[in-house]
Amino acid sequence: MREITHGDMHAAACVLLTCPCGDWPQVMAGLLADAHSADCYRKHSGRVHPRLGNGTLMAVALARAPDAAASRARPSAPRYQQALACVLSALELWRAARQG
Repeated sequence: MREITHGDMHAAACVLLTCPCGDWPQVMAGLLADAHSADCYRKHSGRVHPRLGNGTLMAVALARAPDAAASRARPSAPRYQQALACVLSALELWRAARQG
């Protein structure tokens, strides 16, 4: 997966906001797996993955829910903050699993 930016985290959080809270860990696991796959494809082929994009979390989030990242999610909204916390937690777990 490519370097994570604030935009990536925001896009992923916006995707989570379209799902029930109980589904968030599984949705994040899928987003991270797809971003990793797309990045591997990009590195191997030298081209952007046709469905998943360039290997960024944002590209995968936009592919999964194109309208979600354009939402007007407010950073001060508690549900957005919970979604962002889930994104950060999932990133930490994903990185730990890859390093372990």
